[in-house]
Amino acid sequence: MSKAKELTPEQFRKMQLTELDMLVEFDKVCRKHNINYVLFGGSLLGAVRHKGYIPWDDDADIGMLREDYDTFKKYASEMNSEICYFQDHDTDPEYRWGYGKLRRTNTIYVRVGQEHLKNKTGIFVDVFPMDDVPLSTLGQIVQDRKVYCLRKILWSEVARVQSTGFMKLWYSVLAKIPVEWVFSRLNKYAVKSKNITPNRVRCLSFPATGTLYKKNSLKTRYSMPKSWFTNRSEYLFEGRLLYSSKEYDEVLKYIYGKYMELPPKDKREQHSPFSKIKFPDEEMIV
Repeated sequence: MSKAKELTPEQFRKMQLTELDMLVEFDKVCRKHNINYVLFGGSLLGAVRHKGYIPWDDDADIGMLREDYDTFKKYASEMNSEICYFQDHDTDPEYRWGYGKLRRTNTIYVRVGQEHLKNKTGIFVDVFPMDDVPLSTLGQIVQDRKVYCLRKILWSEVARVQSTGFMKLWYSVLAKIPVEWVFSRLNKYAVKSKNITPNRVRCLSFPATGTLYKKNSLKTRYSMPKSWFTNRSEYLFEGRLLYSSKEYDEVLKYIYGKYMELPPKDKREQHSPFSKIKFPDEEMIV
């Protein structure tokens, strides 16, 4: 693996503004075609608490119901290609994640331990599709365990490089499973989950639900109200009006608890060290 690097304060701010360009372009297409989306996670917290990015947060997250996600994919090509493009396994067969990304054109961004991956790289914004879940808590737990196994197979190509000992061997075996089979299973779960229950959803292809939210009760740990993604309002974000949930207080308490309290300074960290980065019209840092 390459040596880990961190962004300088100037690069950090440039990263945020580069992602903002993509958010604005994404918002234009969604407004044009009446597609619902919300800023989610740290992006929503930033909008509410800071009117923009959390000062130490270097990424942006979007959440969409599956039907809106699929509709956006149909119109994603309308985004200005000189600014960004949409990436998922359908547009890039080497892409190994079950959710999409907006990628900034003419950039490179490679995380430590992922240098060997063959997918297109670049500064990005995550776009998470939210799927329906079984009505019962037990059904949601079973669903979570099934998609957990599929996510581990997708992650194995990274984990086999980062792991040692038995786990390195185990992930090397998992990495031999064809990703097309994994995506066919994920797609089957997404289709199967439609209209299982009319009011609760989760991102099947991202581990946050059930893992990061363990502080919540078992009944709410594995799913979220669908209204969080449909009952929307505009928020000022870095001087731009972007959409997020009108039920922000419930969302942020669910994710962060006492969300208006600033974390200790030693917890205000960048997300992931990188090995290579290139901003638009700049030289690569190697």
